[in-house]
This record gives sequence, structure tokens and C-alpha cells, in this order.
Amino acid sequence: MVEFPTNPTRLDPYKNFNFRVKWDNKFIPAISRVSGLLRTTAVVEHREGGDVSSSHKSPALTQFAPITLERGLTDDPSFEAWANLVWQYGAGFGSESSLNEFRKEVWIELYNEAGQLVRRYKVHRCWPSEYRPLSPLNSDCAEMVIESLTLQNEGWERDTFIDPPPQT
Repeated sequence: MVEFPTNPTRLDPYKNFNFRVKWDNKFIPAISRVSGLLRTTAVVEHREGGDVSSSHKSPALTQFAPITLERGLTDDPSFEAWANLVWQYGAGFGSESSLNEFRKEVWIELYNEAGQLVRRYKVHRCWPSEYRPLSPLNSDCAEMVIESLTLQNEGWERDTFIDPPPQT
């Protein structure tokens, strides 16, 4: 039996540590964690009037979970700049949001151990609903300061034109 039909010489699943995130045609530096993609479809149960013992199930509203991006604090302004398009302090009544620019398409790319692209997802109509410029600070430990951005989205799709590279 072939474990991976599109790449029969591969024996192991892909690791989760080699990825990149892009928006506005730029890779965003230093992202160390992406919460993952999740799609949930609600279930509607119904039964026929004369059937007392069982119900039928059908799909209803499909929702896409927010995606949280985390990175060690850097001088790159990408997270803050995007969050400021949704709401900016002191911008004045009626101009707090940039309504024509705050939604973006986001690409999440996964690479194999050799650095070759193996999977890509396009996340549609994203916008930041939560921005954290600083994680909690603590003088008793030596940890990185983490910046995070939570993105609402209206769905995602896998780029099916990406073929796994052959193992060498």
C-alpha cells in the first residue's frame, strides 16, 4: 500500500514548524505561531411527525474560526499598521476605519524540511479583530515579548495547483 499517493517515496507526515504568512504580496517577518484553520458547519436536526425514535440531520450555517498570528516583537510595523486600518485612536469621528482597505487576502504556506512549498491556503476577506502589541511583561523571567493579531475571515481554500515536490 502506498502511504502518500501523490509522493510515494515520502514516509513521514509534514512538520508544523516551517511556514510563512503573506498579505499585500509581502511575507510578514518573524511569525512563530499560526492558530490553524477551522471550519464548522452547524447541524439542523429534524424529524418526521410520525417518527418518534429518530431524527434526520442536515447542514446549516458554515462558520470559519478566527486565526491568531503570533510573533516575537520586532520593528516590523505590519501587525500594527493593519490593525490601525480597522480603528485608529484620534482619527476623528467617521474616519476611525479605512473601510476600503481593512480587508485583505492572506496566504498561509507550509514547507517541507528541505524548504520546498508543499501546501498553500488562501484566506478570504480577513480583518483584524484583536491586536495585542505587548504580551504581559514580567521582570522575574527571561521570555520574548509577543505581539499578536487575531484575524476574522470569511473562508479559506487550498491552492490545488501546488504539487508536493519529489523526495530526494
